[in-house]
Amino acid sequence: QVQVVESGGGLVQPGGSLRLSCAASGSVFSLYRMGWYRQAPGKQRELVAVMTSGGSTNYAESVKGRFIISRDNAKNTVYLQMNSLKPEDTAVYVCNVVPFVGAAGSWGQGTQVTVSS
Repeated sequence: QVQVVESGGGLVQPGGSLRLSCAASGSVFSLYRMGWYRQAPGKQRELVAVMTSGGSTNYAESVKGRFIISRDNAKNTVYLQMNSLKPEDTAVYVCNVVPFVGAAGSWGQGTQVTVSS
């Protein structure tokens, strides 16, 4: 099994930045896929950014140009650098890790990001 722990959330003013971390441990294998999702009150969970073991990335249209996903393979950690934050980015951000193709994803508990003046 894979354990997933997120950190880095907090309160930030519009236009500010935060960096979220997602650390995976356990049966991580090659970490085929690591991604960030978010869920705001009254909204469905949505994909924010994802990175595969090959380094390919995908972003939600709403965060393109503002957020950057990256990973440190030695630490089994994926990061989400969030810049130019907007109030609409306020949500619980949750990390999902897929250790290999076809495996069920493992979810973290989430970290709260609040963007407010």
